[in-house]
Amino acid sequence: MEKTTSGWVNGLIGVAIFAGSLPATRVAVADFDPTFLTCARASIATVVGLALLLLLRQPRPTVGDLPSLALAALGGVIGFPLLTALALQHVTSAHSIVFLGLLPLCTAFFAVIRGGERPRPLFWMFSVIGAAFVAGYAALGGVASSPQGNLYMLAAIVVCGLGYAEGARLARTLGGWQVISWSLVLALPTMLPIALLTMPASFDHVGTPAWLGLAYVSLFSMLLGFVFWYRGLAQGGIATVGQLQLLQPFMGLGLAALLLHEQVSWTMLLVTLAAVVCVAGAKKYAR
Repeated sequence: MEKTTSGWVNGLIGVAIFAGSLPATRVAVADFDPTFLTCARASIATVVGLALLLLLRQPRPTVGDLPSLALAALGGVIGFPLLTALALQHVTSAHSIVFLGLLPLCTAFFAVIRGGERPRPLFWMFSVIGAAFVAGYAALGGVASSPQGNLYMLAAIVVCGLGYAEGARLARTLGGWQVISWSLVLALPTMLPIALLTMPASFDHVGTPAWLGLAYVSLFSMLLGFVFWYRGLAQGGIATVGQLQLLQPFMGLGLAALLLHEQVSWTMLLVTLAAVVCVAGAKKYAR
């Protein structure tokens, strides 16, 4: 019981940190190219993660760990940041945040495929209902405005769910912060050259908000959030703790309205609250 509670606490901290990711990305892509932003945030986080690995003398992953690390890097380090940055050129962060309500269902699906977890049927019922609210909102409220932005967000959710499930599975043996740190190191040979190639000739046009957004997604979204998130998933179960992601849209919408002064409609709030209700039911029947 204590381990499960600790998993929920760590997971909630991770979700709270991730909630600021899309608003921060929205601010950053106003002045940074999405590809540069994706590769720069990963390269910056890698410097910190690698320093911790060397300072604390962590053992290297085994050859058998490399496929899982590659999938975790593909989802969390490359795929989700890049696809959301591309999406946020077409839609507001408030609109994109609602799509995060699909992430728990996607993560649970990969928890079954890759993590060997077997939630009860009623868990899937609540997960599907929560996802249906989100998909319904996207279909009725925003698809016509930017189909391209919505497709980017849906693709981001799929690769992120895979990365979360794979990283959490590996965190059971390797450790949470070690998984994200080694994933970043594995992606660095790709990310750093692209960051240098796409780096703007001058940063004179980059304002303070964009720099702050880059700092947040590099240190918090790309590293610190994963430390708590992977640990929580490994302790409490990928499918179970993964349902906390249904709270992320609610937190993110508040940040979008407070910091970016974006309009949060009653439809967005109702969809998000419905998803929050579903997390309670999913949690009850997760095992």
